[in-house]
Amino acid sequence: MNKKIQGSETVPRLYVFKSNKHIYAQLINDINKRILASSSSISRKIKTSNRSTTCDTARMIGHDIATQSSEKGINKIVFDRGKKTYHGQIKALAESARAAGLTF
Repeated sequence: MNKKIQGSETVPRLYVFKSNKHIYAQLINDINKRILASSSSISRKIKTSNRSTTCDTARMIGHDIATQSSEKGINKIVFDRGKKTYHGQIKALAESARAAGLTF
């Protein structure tokens, strides 16, 4: 595998993908090649709630992915932002996930 960042069952990888319109977050176990939890701006839970800015949406996704991971007993993760800079929506999602109890 050529990836530098790798997640396991106990410490999964939080992968964040941002397109021009939407943002997606997934908890991935790279060893078993499984997605443990996911949240995005197109999911019903996030889409139906009132949002004012894109950073607010990213904060809601970060909180949602953190609550899903805590329900599964996961508190520690590896953060993977891809080739995106740690700024704006990516930063808002990460800080919201940290505030909800995830440790990177």
